[in-house]
Amino acid sequence: MQHYMLAALLILLFTTWHLLRFYRRLAPLNNISGPLSGSFMKGNIVKFLSRESASFQREVALNYGPVVRLYGPLRKPIMYISDPTALHSILIKEESIFQETKAFMELNNLIFGRGLGSTLGGHHRKQRKILNPVFSVNHMRHLLPLFYNIIHKLRDGIAAEIGDGTREVDVLGWNSRAALELIGQGGLGYSFDPLTEKVPNEFGDVLKTLFPSIQSLDILRRLIPLFTGLGPAWLRRAMLDMVPSERVQTVKKLIDAIEVRSKEIYESKKAAMRGGDEEVMKQIGAGKDIMSVLMKANMAASDADRMPENEVIAQMAGLIFAATDTTSNTLARILELLAVHPDIQEELREELLSSGAAEGLSYDELNKLPLLDGVCRETARLYPTATSSSREATQDAMVPLGEPVVGLDGTVMRELHIPKGVEVVIGTLGCNAKKSLWGEDTLVWKPHRWMSPLPTAVSNAPIPGVYSNIMTFLGGKRACLGFKFSEMEMKVVLSVLVSKFTFELSDKPVQWNVGTVWYPTVGMESKPRMPLKVSLYKSD
Repeated sequence: MQHYMLAALLILLFTTWHLLRFYRRLAPLNNISGPLSGSFMKGNIVKFLSRESASFQREVALNYGPVVRLYGPLRKPIMYISDPTALHSILIKEESIFQETKAFMELNNLIFGRGLGSTLGGHHRKQRKILNPVFSVNHMRHLLPLFYNIIHKLRDGIAAEIGDGTREVDVLGWNSRAALELIGQGGLGYSFDPLTEKVPNEFGDVLKTLFPSIQSLDILRRLIPLFTGLGPAWLRRAMLDMVPSERVQTVKKLIDAIEVRSKEIYESKKAAMRGGDEEVMKQIGAGKDIMSVLMKANMAASDADRMPENEVIAQMAGLIFAATDTTSNTLARILELLAVHPDIQEELREELLSSGAAEGLSYDELNKLPLLDGVCRETARLYPTATSSSREATQDAMVPLGEPVVGLDGTVMRELHIPKGVEVVIGTLGCNAKKSLWGEDTLVWKPHRWMSPLPTAVSNAPIPGVYSNIMTFLGGKRACLGFKFSEMEMKVVLSVLVSKFTFELSDKPVQWNVGTVWYPTVGMESKPRMPLKVSLYKSD
């Protein structure tokens, strides 16, 4: 008995010693200002990531400076960083040190498979090398007529729903259906939805509810890496089936639905390719959709660069989600903002009608409409759809700061030491809305600011974002690959819908919820939706 007690004491002492070393290493980060830590077990990162955290995220982004200290479970410091110089170092200069967190990677692997969102290093570069050409500007030019054709069906479907009067319409529902059909035909060469009337869309509902459902699991998401290595896949699946949680089982069913549909589409495309060019030409998109181009490029690639079949399917699953949820929710936000600002809505409508944008412009002509461009950029700046992207230091790193940070003890820091294992949240909103860059009116939705030269402070700042000097689509090697696809989709939808309809706020209380992608609901309902009053535009 004494031997057991001695062994237990030694284990306790050993564990305590390691914990003390761990917390001593992280102690300097406690000198950074930030909100109250929350509970010892959960910290305040759970609050930051919860559905109801919109105001808390705004407080963190805007009220504490360019570096903010949050806390994870067991009071482990997490850094929220919005300083452009620091972000440039993290996402570009020291990208090999600051990697996606293991929890994020494993979650993406569980949902989509081994696609872009769940690979690192050379594996990630190999996949991106094959994917890059299919998201080029030249390829977007080929897809634009297809986009117009689909959005004209969307316009007709909404018009049929409202008739000649004013009717409350769930614009998010329609936008989600259109986004799914756009990525279906333009991305996969597959049609999900005729868009000619308001009909149930099971797969669209799956995509719309997937991440709100995952969000409801809160801290469980961060524990995924503890279980992904337990035995073979069939054993982990059997263990998952036995989890007595309705929320867990709901997420499992949603993931299964995405996998089944992705495999169905892939097999149908592969069968068409085996039939030769004639069969491919009979397919939707006539072989010019993103996945057809990708599959051909993959078959032509060298053995070293070629992706295995399961990874091609994983790109398909990831593509369906990435091109559906983010853009449809951003469009819902834009239509809500236009309803709040009827003067800008009317000015935008005049620009669209005078240019004939609703019936079809070329890619270059569409991108030359200044207010349309400003509306999209300003909404992306002030209302980024994803605000929980993070990286984890794989070794100790010293990150430079463009703006000095004053510690709680008065110490002035011009660089920040980030120990190995510390998580860094990419401060998207904090950087996008920084007063020192954008001016005192930075929190005002002001599309016209993009119709003049940007402030010198913005142009000179080392903001690593791939889009418009903002961080909404991130930057570096893991930046959003499809941001041009998303931008084109938003511009075509707005060109067609704003030319045809007027949008007003409904009487229902809409609130925006934090998720992997922010989404609107009526009050605290679980189903995402954005009701607006819609009527046909009647010119005088």
